[in-house]
Amino acid sequence: MSRLFAVALGVLTAIGGFVDIGDLVTNAQVGARFGFSLVWATAIGVVGICVFAEMSGRVAAVSGRATFDLVRERLGPRVGMLNLVSSMLITFLTFVAEIGGVALALQLVASVHLLLIVPLVGLLVWLLLWRARFSAIENVLGLLGLALVVFAVALWQLAPDWSSVAHQAVTLDKPADEDWRTFAYYAVALFGAAMTPYEVFFFSSGGVEEGWTTEDIATMRANVLVGFPLGGLLSVAIVGCSWLVLGPLEIGVDSLGQVALPVAAALGKVGLAVAIVGFVAATFGAACETGLSVGYSVGQYFGAQWGKYVRAREAAVFHVVLLLATLAATAFLMTQVDPILVTEVSVVFSAAALPLTYFPILVVANDPDYMGEHVNGRLANALGTFFLLVIAVAATAAIPLMIWTRMGQ
Repeated sequence: MSRLFAVALGVLTAIGGFVDIGDLVTNAQVGARFGFSLVWATAIGVVGICVFAEMSGRVAAVSGRATFDLVRERLGPRVGMLNLVSSMLITFLTFVAEIGGVALALQLVASVHLLLIVPLVGLLVWLLLWRARFSAIENVLGLLGLALVVFAVALWQLAPDWSSVAHQAVTLDKPADEDWRTFAYYAVALFGAAMTPYEVFFFSSGGVEEGWTTEDIATMRANVLVGFPLGGLLSVAIVGCSWLVLGPLEIGVDSLGQVALPVAAALGKVGLAVAIVGFVAATFGAACETGLSVGYSVGQYFGAQWGKYVRAREAAVFHVVLLLATLAATAFLMTQVDPILVTEVSVVFSAAALPLTYFPILVVANDPDYMGEHVNGRLANALGTFFLLVIAVAATAAIPLMIWTRMGQ
């Protein structure tokens, strides 16, 4: 019974934690402009994150060690440092976006300037990272993030023409007034939003935090293979709601309030209130995950004690990094940079950095010295190789498309 509960809780938190500020904004933008014609990019991204999350979780369960600890040892300090620097930059940028996302969500219910909310959010995030138990961060915020299911309810209430939905999704039915370059740009953005690097760092490090062993592999796989796809369906629901409400009115998405408009149109004030709870929980949870991922990465690479399973004084480097990262992210947002713009940039740069994140995971998952009998099988290697090729294409195209289309304009 306890194992069944662990599976159920893990699946629920995976669903609630899958959608962060990048998914909220990018999916709403895509829905308003392209309808369901780019759902395939989300689907590919969801399958890809499942493949590599399963690998990283299996590595953590078998070896008892997390990603950067093994990358440095297996590929050497130079390659490890390259991975550390690239992932730190992307994860920090995502951390900034998530803190900004929490502030934007709170601003929807408070008539207060954003610059007055950001320091409070930064403080709350740091206090949670410093004092809260790992399970509380993962489970409580993940479960509250399930409030975003309101988008699926709103989509059902809006009663779309499902035959039209299927036609768009299957035929890549791009709107006639949209350019193929812009279409490709948003495809890469959706793919990057689904495969954000911090998700894998947090997942594998969390497995070490919780003491996974080979007996936990089945539970881990259930969490990955059920939770992430269902979380992906929430992303598709956001796309559908934006297509039905914002698309006909030609409303672009440049604020979090516009993401919530379809829910308000379909379900009224109650639905809007539930959506805002989901916004706060999802972005707050993602802020904690990205903040922890920064600390995890530095601690693992340099061999310092890390994690929330030890006392703060015993993991001083880890907690100093968390504090400095939170201060830096808050200070960045206090320059009045637009959090939505940071979100859009972070999603594209995440796509550009994906090879440096996922190639080392595939290498370690194939090493019998670490994995023993749990090395990748033929299916895992075939899928891993295929997605590395997709990742390479997306990474190569991401920044040129961002410049060429002026960020999808």
